[in-house]
Amino acid sequence: MPRRLLVPYKSGFSYSRLPGACYGFSKMNVAKSGYRVFSANSSAACTELAKRITERLGVELGKSVVYQESNRETRVEIKESVRGQDIFIIQTIPRDVNTAVMELLVMAYALKTSCARNIIGVIPYFPYSKQCKMRKRGSIVCKLLASMLAKAGLTHIITMDLHQKEIQGFFTFPVDNLRASPFLLQYIQEEIPDYRNAIIVAKSPSAAKRAQSYAERLRLGLAVLHGEAQCAESDMADGRNSPPSVKSTTVHPGLELPLLMAKEKPPITVVGDVGGRIAILVDDIVDDVEDFVAAAEILKERGAYKIYVMATHGLLSAEAPRLIEESAIDEVVVTNTIPHEIQKLQCPKIKTVDVSMILAEAIRRIHNGESMAYLFRNITVDD
Repeated sequence: MPRRLLVPYKSGFSYSRLPGACYGFSKMNVAKSGYRVFSANSSAACTELAKRITERLGVELGKSVVYQESNRETRVEIKESVRGQDIFIIQTIPRDVNTAVMELLVMAYALKTSCARNIIGVIPYFPYSKQCKMRKRGSIVCKLLASMLAKAGLTHIITMDLHQKEIQGFFTFPVDNLRASPFLLQYIQEEIPDYRNAIIVAKSPSAAKRAQSYAERLRLGLAVLHGEAQCAESDMADGRNSPPSVKSTTVHPGLELPLLMAKEKPPITVVGDVGGRIAILVDDIVDDVEDFVAAAEILKERGAYKIYVMATHGLLSAEAPRLIEESAIDEVVVTNTIPHEIQKLQCPKIKTVDVSMILAEAIRRIHNGESMAYLFRNITVDD
Protein backbone atom coordinates (compact mmCIF):
# COMPACT_ATOMS: atom_id res chain seq x y z
CA MET A 1 0.00 0.00 0.00
CA PRO A 2 1.52 3.33 -1.00
CA ARG A 3 2.61 5.66 1.74
CA ARG A 4 0.81 8.94 2.36
CA LEU A 5 3.01 11.98 2.73
CA LEU A 6 1.85 14.75 4.99
CA VAL A 7 3.19 18.04 3.73
CA PRO A 8 2.90 21.39 5.46
CA TYR A 9 0.64 24.10 4.08
CA LYS A 10 2.32 26.85 2.12
CA SER A 11 0.78 30.14 1.01
CA GLY A 12 -0.14 30.19 -2.67
CA PHE A 13 -0.50 26.41 -2.99
CA SER A 14 -3.31 23.91 -2.52
CA TYR A 15 -3.44 20.19 -1.82
CA SER A 16 -4.20 17.91 -4.74
CA ARG A 17 -4.40 14.14 -4.94
CA LEU A 18 -1.55 12.76 -7.07
CA PRO A 19 -1.16 9.25 -8.60
CA GLY A 20 -0.09 6.69 -6.05
CA ALA A 21 -2.36 8.22 -3.42
CA CYS A 22 0.30 10.82 -2.57
CA TYR A 23 -0.35 14.48 -1.73
CA GLY A 24 1.55 17.19 -3.52
CA PHE A 25 1.30 20.85 -4.49
CA SER A 26 -0.21 22.59 -7.45
CA LYS A 27 -0.24 26.38 -7.92
CA MET A 28 -3.51 28.20 -7.54
CA ASN A 29 -4.68 30.51 -10.32
CA VAL A 30 -4.53 33.85 -8.58
CA ALA A 31 -6.63 36.39 -10.49
CA LYS A 32 -5.20 39.85 -10.96
CA SER A 33 -6.62 42.19 -8.37
CA GLY A 34 -9.31 44.51 -9.70
CA TYR A 35 -9.96 48.20 -9.35
CA ARG A 36 -12.73 50.39 -8.05
CA VAL A 37 -13.70 53.99 -8.75
CA PHE A 38 -15.05 56.13 -5.91
CA SER A 39 -16.41 59.66 -5.77
CA ALA A 40 -14.94 61.66 -2.89
CA ASN A 41 -17.51 64.42 -3.06
CA SER A 42 -21.14 64.41 -2.09
CA SER A 43 -21.99 67.14 -4.63
CA ALA A 44 -24.09 66.26 -7.66
CA ALA A 45 -21.49 67.60 -10.12
CA CYS A 46 -18.70 65.35 -8.84
CA THR A 47 -21.02 62.35 -8.83
CA GLU A 48 -22.05 63.16 -12.41
CA LEU A 49 -18.43 63.25 -13.61
CA ALA A 50 -17.71 60.01 -11.74
CA LYS A 51 -20.70 58.32 -13.39
CA ARG A 52 -19.56 59.46 -16.85
CA ILE A 53 -16.14 57.95 -16.21
CA THR A 54 -17.45 54.65 -14.83
CA GLU A 55 -19.88 54.29 -17.75
CA ARG A 56 -17.00 54.62 -20.19
CA LEU A 57 -14.99 52.08 -18.19
CA GLY A 58 -17.92 49.67 -17.87
CA VAL A 59 -17.68 49.42 -14.08
CA GLU A 60 -19.93 50.41 -11.21
CA LEU A 61 -19.23 53.38 -8.98
CA GLY A 62 -17.84 52.29 -5.63
CA LYS A 63 -20.19 52.38 -2.65
CA SER A 64 -19.26 55.02 -0.11
CA VAL A 65 -20.86 57.73 1.98
CA VAL A 66 -19.34 61.21 2.24
CA TYR A 67 -21.06 63.79 4.40
CA GLN A 68 -20.58 66.66 6.84
CA GLU A 69 -21.62 66.21 10.44
CA SER A 70 -23.48 68.91 12.35
CA ASN A 71 -20.19 70.33 13.63
CA ARG A 72 -18.88 70.53 10.01
CA GLU A 73 -16.48 67.60 10.43
CA THR A 74 -16.04 65.42 7.35
CA ARG A 75 -17.00 61.78 7.68
CA VAL A 76 -16.32 59.06 5.08
CA GLU A 77 -17.59 55.49 5.17
CA ILE A 78 -16.43 52.86 2.66
CA LYS A 79 -19.27 50.40 2.10
CA GLU A 80 -17.35 47.56 0.38
CA SER A 81 -14.08 45.68 0.59
CA VAL A 82 -11.11 47.27 -1.21
CA ARG A 83 -8.36 44.96 0.04
CA GLY A 84 -5.61 44.47 -2.53
CA GLN A 85 -7.32 46.58 -5.21
CA ASP A 86 -6.35 49.68 -7.19
CA ILE A 87 -8.63 52.48 -6.01
CA PHE A 88 -9.29 55.64 -8.04
CA ILE A 89 -10.77 58.58 -6.14
CA ILE A 90 -12.49 61.19 -8.32
CA GLN A 91 -12.61 64.59 -6.70
CA THR A 92 -13.74 67.80 -8.33
CA ILE A 93 -13.23 71.08 -6.51
CA PRO A 94 -16.41 73.11 -5.89
CA ARG A 95 -16.49 76.57 -4.35
CA ASP A 96 -15.91 75.16 -0.86
CA VAL A 97 -12.31 74.20 -1.62
CA ASN A 98 -11.21 73.33 1.93
CA THR A 99 -14.10 70.91 2.46
CA ALA A 100 -13.26 69.18 -0.83
CA VAL A 101 -9.62 68.83 0.23
CA MET A 102 -10.62 67.29 3.55
CA GLU A 103 -13.00 64.86 1.82
CA LEU A 104 -10.15 63.70 -0.39
CA LEU A 105 -7.70 63.34 2.51
CA VAL A 106 -10.15 61.48 4.75
CA MET A 107 -11.24 59.11 1.97
CA ALA A 108 -7.64 58.36 0.98
CA TYR A 109 -6.75 57.59 4.58
CA ALA A 110 -9.85 55.40 5.01
CA LEU A 111 -8.86 53.39 1.91
CA LYS A 112 -5.27 53.14 3.10
CA THR A 113 -6.35 51.66 6.44
CA SER A 114 -8.66 49.29 4.51
CA CYS A 115 -5.58 47.77 2.81
CA ALA A 116 -6.11 49.10 -0.70
CA ARG A 117 -3.11 48.23 -2.90
CA ASN A 118 -2.80 51.56 -4.71
CA ILE A 119 -4.75 54.78 -4.16
CA ILE A 120 -4.83 57.07 -7.20
CA GLY A 121 -6.38 60.52 -6.96
CA VAL A 122 -8.21 61.77 -10.07
CA ILE A 123 -8.16 65.52 -9.42
CA PRO A 124 -8.88 67.31 -12.72
CA TYR A 125 -8.27 70.74 -11.18
CA PHE A 126 -5.59 70.69 -8.50
CA PRO A 127 -6.58 73.11 -5.71
CA TYR A 128 -4.20 75.81 -4.47
CA SER A 129 -2.25 75.51 -7.72
CA LYS A 130 -2.11 79.31 -7.97
CA GLN A 131 -0.21 79.38 -4.68
CA CYS A 132 2.82 77.60 -6.10
CA LYS A 133 5.29 80.48 -5.66
CA MET A 134 6.58 82.37 -2.66
CA ARG A 135 4.84 85.73 -2.30
CA LYS A 136 5.92 88.27 0.29
CA ARG A 137 5.90 86.51 3.67
CA GLY A 138 3.45 83.84 2.59
CA SER A 139 4.09 80.17 1.84
CA ILE A 140 3.98 77.71 -1.04
CA VAL A 141 0.65 76.15 -0.11
CA CYS A 142 0.64 73.85 -3.14
CA LYS A 143 3.73 72.08 -1.76
CA LEU A 144 2.01 71.68 1.62
CA LEU A 145 -1.04 70.08 -0.02
CA ALA A 146 1.17 67.68 -1.99
CA SER A 147 2.79 66.52 1.26
CA MET A 148 -0.60 66.08 2.93
CA LEU A 149 -1.90 63.92 0.08
CA ALA A 150 1.17 61.67 0.26
CA LYS A 151 0.79 61.34 4.02
CA ALA A 152 -2.91 60.45 3.66
CA GLY A 153 -2.00 57.48 1.44
CA LEU A 154 -2.20 58.58 -2.20
CA THR A 155 0.33 56.82 -4.43
CA HIS A 156 -0.42 58.51 -7.77
CA ILE A 157 -2.32 61.52 -9.12
CA ILE A 158 -4.10 62.17 -12.41
CA THR A 159 -4.71 65.87 -12.99
CA MET A 160 -5.19 68.21 -15.92
CA ASP A 161 -3.40 71.38 -17.03
CA LEU A 162 -1.56 72.30 -13.84
CA HIS A 163 -1.22 76.07 -13.44
CA GLN A 164 2.56 75.60 -13.52
CA LYS A 165 4.09 72.36 -14.74
CA GLU A 166 6.82 72.64 -12.11
CA ILE A 167 4.17 71.73 -9.50
CA GLN A 168 4.82 68.08 -10.38
CA GLY A 169 8.14 68.41 -8.57
CA PHE A 170 6.34 68.97 -5.25
CA PHE A 171 5.15 65.35 -5.18
CA THR A 172 7.01 62.26 -4.00
CA PHE A 173 4.90 60.00 -6.23
CA PRO A 174 4.01 59.96 -9.96
CA VAL A 175 1.82 62.71 -11.43
CA ASP A 176 0.12 62.45 -14.83
CA ASN A 177 -0.66 65.97 -16.03
CA LEU A 178 -3.17 65.46 -18.84
CA ARG A 179 -4.04 68.13 -21.41
CA ALA A 180 -7.44 69.52 -22.41
CA SER A 181 -6.18 71.28 -25.55
CA PRO A 182 -7.30 68.51 -28.00
CA PHE A 183 -10.90 68.87 -26.79
CA LEU A 184 -10.81 72.68 -26.96
CA LEU A 185 -9.23 72.59 -30.42
CA GLN A 186 -11.96 70.21 -31.56
CA TYR A 187 -14.59 72.63 -30.21
CA ILE A 188 -13.03 75.48 -32.18
CA GLN A 189 -13.03 73.45 -35.40
CA GLU A 190 -16.57 72.11 -35.02
CA GLU A 191 -18.51 74.83 -33.17
CA ILE A 192 -17.03 78.14 -34.31
CA PRO A 193 -18.28 79.03 -37.81
CA ASP A 194 -15.57 80.32 -40.13
CA TYR A 195 -12.83 79.62 -37.58
CA ARG A 196 -10.30 79.94 -40.41
CA ASN A 197 -10.83 83.68 -40.10
CA ALA A 198 -9.87 83.58 -36.41
CA ILE A 199 -6.75 84.71 -34.60
CA ILE A 200 -5.46 83.23 -31.34
CA VAL A 201 -4.89 85.86 -28.65
CA ALA A 202 -2.77 85.64 -25.49
CA LYS A 203 -4.14 87.95 -22.80
CA SER A 204 -0.62 88.48 -21.45
CA PRO A 205 2.97 87.75 -22.57
CA SER A 206 3.13 84.93 -20.01
CA ALA A 207 0.32 83.13 -21.89
CA ALA A 208 1.99 83.55 -25.28
CA LYS A 209 3.49 80.04 -25.38
CA ARG A 210 0.12 78.37 -24.86
CA ALA A 211 -1.47 80.65 -27.47
CA GLN A 212 1.34 79.92 -29.92
CA SER A 213 0.77 76.18 -29.50
CA TYR A 214 -2.94 76.61 -30.35
CA ALA A 215 -2.16 78.88 -33.31
CA GLU A 216 0.36 76.46 -34.83
CA ARG A 217 -1.96 73.46 -34.63
CA LEU A 218 -4.90 75.40 -36.07
CA ARG A 219 -2.62 77.16 -38.59
CA LEU A 220 -3.89 80.56 -37.47
CA GLY A 221 -2.30 83.90 -36.65
CA LEU A 222 -1.21 85.02 -33.18
CA ALA A 223 -1.73 88.25 -31.23
CA VAL A 224 -0.55 89.22 -27.75
CA LEU A 225 -1.99 91.74 -25.31
CA HIS A 226 0.46 93.68 -23.21
CA GLY A 227 -0.26 96.22 -20.52
CA GLU A 228 -2.04 96.93 -17.28
CA ALA A 229 -4.39 93.92 -17.27
CA GLN A 230 -1.51 91.44 -17.03
CA CYS A 231 0.53 93.19 -14.31
CA ALA A 232 -1.61 92.58 -11.23
CA GLU A 233 -0.37 89.06 -10.46
CA SER A 234 3.17 89.30 -11.80
CA ASP A 235 4.10 92.16 -9.46
CA MET A 236 4.01 89.76 -6.51
CA ALA A 237 5.17 86.58 -8.18
CA ASP A 238 8.71 86.58 -6.80
CA GLY A 239 8.12 88.36 -3.47
CA ARG A 240 9.46 91.72 -4.62
CA ASN A 241 7.58 95.01 -4.75
CA SER A 242 8.48 98.30 -6.31
CA PRO A 243 10.95 100.07 -3.95
CA PRO A 244 10.15 103.40 -2.30
CA SER A 245 11.09 106.47 -4.28
CA VAL A 246 14.27 107.41 -2.41
CA LYS A 247 17.64 108.21 -3.92
CA SER A 248 19.62 105.65 -1.94
CA THR A 249 19.30 103.29 1.00
CA THR A 250 22.20 102.76 3.38
CA VAL A 251 22.35 99.18 4.61
CA HIS A 252 25.94 99.27 5.88
CA PRO A 253 28.47 102.05 6.34
CA GLY A 254 30.13 102.58 2.99
CA LEU A 255 27.57 100.46 1.06
CA GLU A 256 24.83 102.28 -0.81
CA LEU A 257 22.24 100.75 -3.11
CA PRO A 258 21.59 102.56 -6.40
CA LEU A 259 18.25 104.17 -7.12
CA LEU A 260 15.73 101.60 -8.41
CA MET A 261 12.99 102.87 -10.65
CA ALA A 262 9.44 102.04 -9.54
CA LYS A 263 7.36 99.88 -11.86
CA GLU A 264 4.80 101.61 -14.02
CA LYS A 265 1.82 99.90 -15.60
CA PRO A 266 1.57 100.76 -19.30
CA PRO A 267 -1.81 100.92 -21.05
CA ILE A 268 -3.05 97.79 -22.80
CA THR A 269 -1.72 97.39 -26.31
CA VAL A 270 -2.32 94.67 -28.91
CA VAL A 271 0.65 93.20 -30.74
CA GLY A 272 -0.91 91.82 -33.92
CA ASP A 273 -3.77 92.64 -36.27
CA VAL A 274 -7.23 91.54 -35.09
CA GLY A 275 -9.30 93.77 -37.37
CA GLY A 276 -12.17 91.92 -39.04
CA ARG A 277 -11.20 88.65 -37.31
CA ILE A 278 -12.62 86.27 -34.71
CA ALA A 279 -10.50 86.68 -31.57
CA ILE A 280 -9.98 83.53 -29.47
CA LEU A 281 -8.42 84.18 -26.04
CA VAL A 282 -6.79 81.07 -24.54
CA ASP A 283 -5.67 80.41 -20.96
CA ASP A 284 -5.66 77.61 -18.39
CA ILE A 285 -7.96 79.17 -15.75
CA VAL A 286 -10.93 81.54 -15.91
CA ASP A 287 -11.53 82.83 -12.39
CA ASP A 288 -11.85 86.57 -11.88
CA VAL A 289 -12.81 87.67 -15.36
CA GLU A 290 -11.96 91.38 -15.16
CA ASP A 291 -8.80 90.84 -17.25
CA PHE A 292 -10.75 88.95 -19.92
CA VAL A 293 -13.48 91.60 -20.01
CA ALA A 294 -10.90 94.39 -20.38
CA ALA A 295 -9.11 92.43 -23.10
CA ALA A 296 -12.41 91.86 -24.95
CA GLU A 297 -13.14 95.59 -24.95
CA ILE A 298 -9.71 96.37 -26.42
CA LEU A 299 -10.10 93.65 -29.07
CA LYS A 300 -13.54 94.99 -29.97
CA GLU A 301 -12.10 98.48 -30.36
CA ARG A 302 -9.39 97.07 -32.63
CA GLY A 303 -11.98 95.55 -34.96
CA ALA A 304 -12.55 91.98 -33.77
CA TYR A 305 -16.18 91.10 -34.53
CA LYS A 306 -16.46 87.99 -32.31
CA ILE A 307 -14.59 87.14 -29.11
CA TYR A 308 -14.26 83.69 -27.56
CA VAL A 309 -12.52 82.69 -24.32
CA MET A 310 -11.17 79.13 -24.16
CA ALA A 311 -9.83 77.67 -20.90
CA THR A 312 -9.49 74.33 -19.15
CA HIS A 313 -10.72 75.25 -15.68
CA GLY A 314 -13.77 77.44 -15.17
CA LEU A 315 -13.65 78.61 -11.57
CA LEU A 316 -15.84 81.62 -12.47
CA SER A 317 -15.76 83.08 -8.98
CA ALA A 318 -17.71 85.97 -7.46
CA GLU A 319 -19.49 88.11 -10.08
CA ALA A 320 -17.91 86.35 -13.08
CA PRO A 321 -21.20 85.18 -14.71
CA ARG A 322 -22.74 88.66 -14.56
CA LEU A 323 -19.57 90.34 -15.87
CA ILE A 324 -19.36 87.88 -18.76
CA GLU A 325 -23.02 88.39 -19.64
CA GLU A 326 -22.60 92.18 -19.74
CA SER A 327 -19.27 92.11 -21.62
CA ALA A 328 -18.28 92.00 -25.27
CA ILE A 329 -17.37 88.30 -24.92
CA ASP A 330 -19.53 86.06 -27.11
CA GLU A 331 -18.70 82.70 -25.49
CA VAL A 332 -16.63 81.33 -22.62
CA VAL A 333 -15.75 77.68 -23.25
CA VAL A 334 -14.45 75.60 -20.33
CA THR A 335 -14.25 71.89 -19.51
CA ASN A 336 -16.08 70.00 -16.77
CA THR A 337 -13.01 69.70 -14.52
CA ILE A 338 -14.80 72.05 -12.08
CA PRO A 339 -18.55 72.15 -11.32
CA HIS A 340 -20.10 75.30 -12.81
CA GLU A 341 -23.76 74.43 -13.38
CA ILE A 342 -24.98 77.39 -11.30
CA GLN A 343 -22.82 79.80 -13.29
CA LYS A 344 -24.23 78.41 -16.56
CA LEU A 345 -27.75 79.12 -15.35
CA GLN A 346 -26.73 82.70 -14.63
CA CYS A 347 -24.91 83.19 -17.93
CA PRO A 348 -25.92 81.35 -21.16
CA LYS A 349 -22.61 82.40 -22.77
CA ILE A 350 -20.76 79.74 -20.72
CA LYS A 351 -20.32 76.45 -22.63
CA THR A 352 -18.91 73.14 -21.38
CA VAL A 353 -16.65 70.57 -23.03
CA ASP A 354 -16.65 67.04 -21.59
CA VAL A 355 -13.20 65.56 -20.79
CA SER A 356 -14.37 62.38 -19.05
CA MET A 357 -13.13 60.33 -22.02
CA ILE A 358 -9.45 61.06 -21.42
CA LEU A 359 -9.80 60.64 -17.64
CA ALA A 360 -11.39 57.21 -18.13
CA GLU A 361 -8.67 56.14 -20.56
CA ALA A 362 -5.98 57.30 -18.12
CA ILE A 363 -7.56 55.18 -15.36
CA ARG A 364 -7.70 52.13 -17.62
CA ARG A 365 -4.09 52.48 -18.74
CA ILE A 366 -2.71 53.01 -15.25
CA HIS A 367 -4.52 49.96 -13.88
CA ASN A 368 -3.35 47.77 -16.78
CA GLY A 369 0.21 49.09 -16.63
CA GLU A 370 0.04 50.49 -20.17
CA SER A 371 1.98 53.45 -21.52
CA MET A 372 0.41 56.89 -21.17
CA ALA A 373 2.23 58.24 -24.24
CA TYR A 374 -0.85 57.81 -26.46
CA LEU A 375 -2.73 60.41 -24.39
CA PHE A 376 0.01 62.96 -25.08
CA ARG A 377 0.33 62.47 -28.82
CA ASN A 378 0.69 65.75 -30.74
CA ILE A 379 0.84 67.58 -27.40
CA THR A 380 3.54 70.22 -27.08
CA VAL A 381 5.36 71.13 -23.90
CA ASP A 382 3.83 74.61 -24.00
CA ASP A 383 0.21 73.40 -23.78
